[in-house]
Amino acid sequence: MSGGDTVRVLGKTVDDETRCVHYATALDVIAIRFACCGEYYPCHLCHAECADHPAEQWPREQRDREAILCGVCSTELTIDRYLEVDACPNCDARFNPGCRLHSAYYFQP
Repeated sequence: MSGGDTVRVLGKTVDDETRCVHYATALDVIAIRFACCGEYYPCHLCHAECADHPAEQWPREQRDREAILCGVCSTELTIDRYLEVDACPNCDARFNPGCRLHSAYYFQP
């Protein structure tokens, strides 16, 4: 997806850069497409509160799928690419490196 396109992000968002009520620092500017439903949510807590099903992790063999959305420029990154960087390769917006502490909610190890 090219930057600037609008992608639907579900959940309890705080602003138009995908920050939510759970994670709202300057670096919390990504959303994750969940493997179970294909929908973007700002975080695992938003998915738990708003989806009508349990979350599923992305299988390791699907880390080449675009599943991370930069909330600043709407660029979609593959899971592998996202796990390699601390900023968006398109707009240089910094990502929260602490999100990796929660990667088990999203991605199989």
